[in-house]
Amino acid sequence: MLFGSPTVSAVEVITNSSADIASITTTQLRRIYSMRQVKWANGVPITIFVLSSTTKIHQQFCKETLRLFPYQLDRIWNKLTFSGMGIAPTIVSSEQELIQAVKSTTGAIGYIENINEVSDVNRLKIDE
Repeated sequence: MLFGSPTVSAVEVITNSSADIASITTTQLRRIYSMRQVKWANGVPITIFVLSSTTKIHQQFCKETLRLFPYQLDRIWNKLTFSGMGIAPTIVSSEQELIQAVKSTTGAIGYIENINEVSDVNRLKIDE
């Protein structure tokens, strides 16, 4: 059930420590990933890192966390990019590359499958 009751997801949202945030709502997260919120509450610009839309992790993140289909997110990014109103998220080739990008980029956000093996990033708690 895609839009029914929330399911426990193995995909975790992580941020660079400069984001200075511990929890976020699904609506706020959707605003960030649809490029409608471009700065954190402390004024730091948000840099989004994602995996390819063909990966299982990206599809699971879209469906279970954002409650959007991956193609819907792609359409939003394409529209903003081609209209000159925004810049699409940076696509990285692996979870390890995403983790390194989030660790080293001020204001960065991303998602990974196994948070237990990662240090030096903030794990966001997602509130409904």
